[in-house]
Amino acid sequence: MSSVPRPLSKRVFRSLLRVLPGDFQSDYGSEMEHTFEEQTREARDRGGLGGLVQLWWETLKGIFQTAPREHWEILKQDLGYAVRMMRKNPGFTAMAVVTLALGIGANTAVFSVVHAILLRPLPYPEGQQLVFIRQQSQKSGLTDIGFSVHEIQDYREQNRTLSGLVEYHTMSFILFGHGDPDRVRTAVVSANYFDLFEVKPLLGRTFLLDDDKLGAPPVLILSYEYWKNRFGADPGIVGKTFELNDKVHTIVGVLPPIPQYPLERDVYMPTSACPFRSSQKFIDNRDARMMEVFGRVKPGISVEEASADLSTIAGRLKLQYPKSYPDNVGYAAVTTPLQEELTREARPTLLILLAAAAFVLLIACANVANLTLARMSRRERELAVRTALGAGRSRLLRQLLTESFLVALVGGGLGLILAYSSLALLTDFAARLTPRAHEIKIDAGVLVFTLFAALGTGIVFGTLAALFTRANLSSSLKEGSVSTGSGQHKNRLRSALIVSQIAFSFILLIGGGLMMRSLMKILQVDPVFVPQRVLALSTTYSFSKYAKAEQFVDVIKKVLIRVQSEPGVLSAAISGTYPLEPEAISAGANAFSGPFQIRGREIGTAEAPPAGNFTAISSDYFRTLGIPLKEGREFTELDGGKEQLVVIINQAMKRQFWPKEDAIGQLISGDKGETWNKVVGVVGDVREFGLDHAPSPEIYYPQAEGPNPSALIVRTTLNPRSMAETLTRAVHDVDSQAAVTHILTLEQARTESTASPRVTASLLAIFAALALLIAAAGIGGIMALTVSQRVHEIGIRIALGAQPSSILRMILGQGLLLAVLGLGIGIAGALALGNLVKSLLFEVTPTDPVTFAGVAFVLIAAAMIATYLPARRAAAVDPIIALRTE
Repeated sequence: MSSVPRPLSKRVFRSLLRVLPGDFQSDYGSEMEHTFEEQTREARDRGGLGGLVQLWWETLKGIFQTAPREHWEILKQDLGYAVRMMRKNPGFTAMAVVTLALGIGANTAVFSVVHAILLRPLPYPEGQQLVFIRQQSQKSGLTDIGFSVHEIQDYREQNRTLSGLVEYHTMSFILFGHGDPDRVRTAVVSANYFDLFEVKPLLGRTFLLDDDKLGAPPVLILSYEYWKNRFGADPGIVGKTFELNDKVHTIVGVLPPIPQYPLERDVYMPTSACPFRSSQKFIDNRDARMMEVFGRVKPGISVEEASADLSTIAGRLKLQYPKSYPDNVGYAAVTTPLQEELTREARPTLLILLAAAAFVLLIACANVANLTLARMSRRERELAVRTALGAGRSRLLRQLLTESFLVALVGGGLGLILAYSSLALLTDFAARLTPRAHEIKIDAGVLVFTLFAALGTGIVFGTLAALFTRANLSSSLKEGSVSTGSGQHKNRLRSALIVSQIAFSFILLIGGGLMMRSLMKILQVDPVFVPQRVLALSTTYSFSKYAKAEQFVDVIKKVLIRVQSEPGVLSAAISGTYPLEPEAISAGANAFSGPFQIRGREIGTAEAPPAGNFTAISSDYFRTLGIPLKEGREFTELDGGKEQLVVIINQAMKRQFWPKEDAIGQLISGDKGETWNKVVGVVGDVREFGLDHAPSPEIYYPQAEGPNPSALIVRTTLNPRSMAETLTRAVHDVDSQAAVTHILTLEQARTESTASPRVTASLLAIFAALALLIAAAGIGGIMALTVSQRVHEIGIRIALGAQPSSILRMILGQGLLLAVLGLGIGIAGALALGNLVKSLLFEVTPTDPVTFAGVAFVLIAAAMIATYLPARRAAAVDPIIALRTE
């Protein structure tokens, strides 16, 4: 440890001894110092920082364990005195505790989210070995195209770095046999899925390899939440049977209460039980990509090595199957640690909120430090008297630190209560960004953070108070007055603290202002559909009951006719999804996007094919949603047959591919040229996946041509919510086994789609408002103290002819100067940190002049208001009374 000189260590140790009681030093000091020197030499001989750190830890333990009675008696005296001083100064105590509670509470709340989502390991054994694997069509901009059965087998057999590789996809089925038909969110997984995650069942067993064989008896595993909510936590559920997809399924297990990644599902089934995944046609098609893939790297293998291994396999597949992986799509396999994948979207927002909360805590510390310094100015005579009676500097330091710690701990306790009360709101907010939100809680790690935050703040403002207490005993006793100045160095320090508060406040206000401006821009976006009085219902029909497309088309027609016959219904439509659907936004545009071709336009070998979002709809879809028709016509009942393959596109697609041509009559194909669909209409640009997401090419095709649409959309003349039960009954009149769930109005969907930016903006605005309030209180407090210290000087000025207005301007100018200095530093900081919030903004730049000007005005106005009261008091000073008092 050559970098730490011996004299320095010895000097620090002696300083530590001086903090202890005098009799303790005389009895044990020399012996402990001698022992310390010997142990220091041993630590240096062992080498490294670790030895020295261990030495200090053992020394501190020895200090606190030796003569504990004397030490705890002194501590008891200090605590008692600190409590009396807090009760004697209720104004200071309340202000300091509340200020620290706001700062510590904000940090504890945000840290509990960051700790659960970004810092805590995955709740699985060796969770750092779990990876998420995706295939991409990089030139087409598709970041996740899924895996086919053949591709999963290839990667499973050819990799050398994974101990296991499993597949996963989700479906919605109807479960019969327990009351009303129940739409269950189903995860279809490999038999060894739970073995990969090393999850043990709460009841029963997980899947066996035999369960995954085609033709095996269908089995299900229930999630903990579904078992508890739907079956009342029935301990005898294992072995019971239910009907699903026209087959009898046996419950073989129940999962423990653990987070489910990547989505919370109701039930799990093996791949052999899924009617789509087990289809031989689907299995044989290398290009039929639907599944997600997870893996676990072998012990001693890094994620980078696994990524290189899988990339090699991807290159091999491109050479072996050129038709499935043409050069123009930019095919690639990408491997990401699962924890990173689950937090990718949440990380930027959470780090910004953590930084904002830290700024609030810094401002709170600066404000309490200022309050403490002001209080020390009034306690100098008391401290001087204690010094005259024999109290050493270390004794006073220990007393002041005890008072600071006590205030900080009370503030920390109150802050913890504030953090706990905000936990539900933060969990709901985080759930929009990551599936790990359900892991958020106030646990031991968060409690330790709160404790250290409280102790740290106590050290900060307690040490400042101790450092700037008057050392000159005679001058303190001689001056003795509260009105005496506390020294230029103290004034400069207090001014510096105010300037720093204003600078941090400006940065926070800029962040909150930019987010608010961005939110206003989002709310002003025209969705290009009319959400008022429209109700959306998720409908699920039995896949086995309507196995043929004609059967499903027929039941859909009957449902629409029945629904439209209800009083108050203007129009109704069926679609695969609808604008701003929460599940669609969660899945992302990639889930609905695919490549297409335009007849007559050759695609070069190095050119990526165009991609668009495909949506199956019924003929009244645009009329029901109020989406304007710009060119051509809408669908009719005749569209959708083999002789009438047609599509409707949006304006974004027309602008991109036929900017100067007529799009009507153009032919496009979504199946590599096997069939061609004629464009018969162009509609307005609907922002399907969020108001802050620019419209992308949309391709609408008749629902008779596509998979089973799951959304029933109804425009009414009445309150749409009041018709939910009526419409559900209408669906059941046609098919009593249909499941109707997730009922909401499109106005609710629109509000829900802006929830994430709304909450982010609100949190930043709250932090900024707290910072502004604390900074304004700080500048008002220091100006009030300045006035009280300068009463004699102000009295002389007025006696010599100074007008009250000039005194008012002088004090206001001093407060304004501090505000301007803080503003200048804050502007530089906001410009430097602007790029941190850039990714969260919509149509607003990080240097938005309107925001900067507005925040500067608000901050200056707040400083002027905070300074005005002490300035007015200064202007009203009576010179005779001031001079007589002095």
